[in-house]
Amino acid sequence: MSHVNNKQRWNDIVELGLYVICGVSLVYFAITGVYAKCFQALLIIAVLLLLRGLIKITKSELPSALRFSVLMFIALTMMFANLFSMYGVIPYLDKIEHLLSGIILAFVGLYLFQRMLQHQDKQVQLPGKIAIWFSFWFAVAMAGVWEVYEFTVDHLLGFNSQNGSLKDTMLDIICGIVGAIIASLYLKVKMKREAADS
Repeated sequence: MSHVNNKQRWNDIVELGLYVICGVSLVYFAITGVYAKCFQALLIIAVLLLLRGLIKITKSELPSALRFSVLMFIALTMMFANLFSMYGVIPYLDKIEHLLSGIILAFVGLYLFQRMLQHQDKQVQLPGKIAIWFSFWFAVAMAGVWEVYEFTVDHLLGFNSQNGSLKDTMLDIICGIVGAIIASLYLKVKMKREAADS
């Protein structure tokens, strides 16, 4: 138990570090008059607070590895890519993000699936394949939902998230699906190993 608490403590430190970086960035961009970047720093803080709030409201604790992955994904996508403008520096960063999101969302799907089973009145034993399929389709669905979000924001707020391109949208979804496949294959191998060990 203390091992898990140690890992969560490290996650708390990482999260605090993200708050500090955003706070410093907010002050810097406010002084230099780059108010769009101030908004991005505030948005990162809002997302971190939302994540913490959801965990508290649902009275659930994300597994430490999953929480760390989500924090690192927020740091990569919102902080380094957007706040610090790394899209022009790192080639294909957008596609890398969508690939990683597919992997992370598959594990989020697995976590949600396990939580749903825990809340059943009766102990339900389902084959591991069902959990893997749920995880896979959850990640694929979320890849599509994200692109709908980008499309909506682009048209309502005048952003250019999708570069005005169907090709960009489809490549993003494909990268998310490839990430979901990678995670699903990992889960399948892990399930077979656990079955062989027991």
